[in-house]
Amino acid sequence: MFQRPALPFFHPATLIATWFGSGLARFAPGTWGSLAALPCAAALVWLGGPWTLLAAAGLVFLAGLWAGARYAAASGSGDPGAVVVDEVAGQWLALFPVALDLRLYPVAFLAFRFFDIAKVWPANWMDRRLKGGFGIMADDVVAGLYAAAVAYGVTIWIDQESLFSWTY
Repeated sequence: MFQRPALPFFHPATLIATWFGSGLARFAPGTWGSLAALPCAAALVWLGGPWTLLAAAGLVFLAGLWAGARYAAASGSGDPGAVVVDEVAGQWLALFPVALDLRLYPVAFLAFRFFDIAKVWPANWMDRRLKGGFGIMADDVVAGLYAAAVAYGVTIWIDQESLFSWTY
């Protein structure tokens, strides 16, 4: 069910890169990493609000630069599937506009998974051309920004619908 990590499990690079082991799932590790990001995001929002989530996404991005590069070097792969810290940073970006409404987390999750898999430009260019930790992280940041735009659009649509649902 789980793959063996490229570094010892409790190595800091493994813990960060695989988001505490969620990326070690043999099937759809990126989806598992994105799912593991959701309760962490909710806890961060509960502790400090949406801006805390955004700041944490920035910190995870920076940590992912190092951990992703270190884990990739140990595995001998440019972007190993087990590295899901990039999904965490991207998922948290996608959640930012809907951070205060847990009902919209599935919208942000699905939008992020779509854009992460589809690799819409410039993510596809970044995925092919950029190397190392930045190459691992960059395309998921783009996917997160696209997904954030979709999630924000859904909030506007919901608010607009509620304007016209008044009962007299």
